[in-house]
Amino acid sequence: MSARPARALAVAVLTVLLGALLPASAAEAAGRTVQGGRLDWGIKSSFQSYVTGPVAKGSFKLTGGAATAGGSLFRFHSATGSYDPGSGAFDAAFSGGVTFQGHQKPDGAYELDMTVSRPTVRISGGSGTLYVDVSSKAKDTGAVTTEAQVPFATLGLGGVNMKGGGSPVALTDIPATLTAQGAKSFAGYYAAGAALDPVSLSADVLAPAPDGGAQPSQPASPPAQGAQEPQAQGGFTDAAVDWGVRRTFREYVTGSIGQGKWTLAEGARDGGALFRFPQGKGTYDGQKGTLDAAFAGTVLFTGAHLDLGLGKLSVKVENGKGVLSADVTTGGQTKNAVPLVAFDAKNLKTEGNLVTLTEAPATLTEGGSQAFNSMYQPGTEMDPVSLAVALDGSARLPALPDLGSTAASPAPPAAAQPSAPAAPAPAATRGSSSATGLYVALAVAVLVLAGGAAFLVLRRRRTAAAPAAPTDAP
Repeated sequence: MSARPARALAVAVLTVLLGALLPASAAEAAGRTVQGGRLDWGIKSSFQSYVTGPVAKGSFKLTGGAATAGGSLFRFHSATGSYDPGSGAFDAAFSGGVTFQGHQKPDGAYELDMTVSRPTVRISGGSGTLYVDVSSKAKDTGAVTTEAQVPFATLGLGGVNMKGGGSPVALTDIPATLTAQGAKSFAGYYAAGAALDPVSLSADVLAPAPDGGAQPSQPASPPAQGAQEPQAQGGFTDAAVDWGVRRTFREYVTGSIGQGKWTLAEGARDGGALFRFPQGKGTYDGQKGTLDAAFAGTVLFTGAHLDLGLGKLSVKVENGKGVLSADVTTGGQTKNAVPLVAFDAKNLKTEGNLVTLTEAPATLTEGGSQAFNSMYQPGTEMDPVSLAVALDGSARLPALPDLGSTAASPAPPAAAQPSAPAAPAPAATRGSSSATGLYVALAVAVLVLAGGAAFLVLRRRRTAAAPAAPTDAP
């Protein structure tokens, strides 16, 4: 066999290998969609302590479905964005916000007033940045500035390999350092280079479709029941009420004192900062602005010296005011239809075939105070109430905050540093190394084929230099 056919054979075999392997690599390296997940970040715990301490005498409040997640962490939700396992590029935006207020003046305004919302993490080429929307009042002048997606902090990603991750992609305790722009947005309370609280996140990545694209997402909220026409006399086809009871109560239940938990049943769902009670039935009159609805679902709070169940929630709205009631069970005894909170319903509105009320301020009633065993006095601010009513089968209820799935294995300790350099992804639960396998396979194939071709050429040359073979030799 001559050298030229040998080389041709090597090229042909290598082409077959490339054709078989490269499509898989392309699918592996293609960008994928991020949908669902949470980001836990305390911003700066010492700032929290200052705001709520004896000097500022302030507080913080959560907006847009943000929640607390134990300790001094705020949980932002519903990640959306993209991830490229080939390059490790990652871009995910999260929903929700937190407002800090302190140093209240006689007129009721606050000298310290700052809102941080919509955190976005962008990672590329081994470096990462945390962006946020910020509205703040300057410490010295009181001037209010509002900016979108400020590069607020740099993320310390030393030793973290973002390539080849599966789903979910998770990072734990990533160091964050305040940038110059972040310091300006922080109203002058901290200088550039100040250490912020570390960032942890978990984001779901949609698997690639057979054609190399991302699998289409499933509807975040099921369509309203059926496709029937609206019922007579202001009837509706579906409804839900969202209410978190009270943030500090939830923290008490799961904290070191309550040592407890909550359990949802009969269709109730957990949205992180709130509970959704679904399958609402009743009547709505848009002209009069009245609503009378009953909902499914129960929530049971249990713990040390704690046993409180809420079920069969109902809502009545009239003259711009609303009342949320529930069956209250404590110590095995149930009181039916106890008015728990009163809320402001002036912003109840109809858009198309959907009626909504978003985060209406709510206060505890006398009956609600008794339900909580006088832990809170009547008039105490409780979590806001949100309502959604589908007037016919074409309307869709708003989606709950999407916290994503939980990583099957915890992220590596010590600021997400991989335990070994060969880790395929930063705390990824099912990292893929098929790209690495491809390159190894190709390298081996090239070496083998090149060696085979060289052997054939060498053999050809030796044959030419050898004495004449017998006439019957091939």
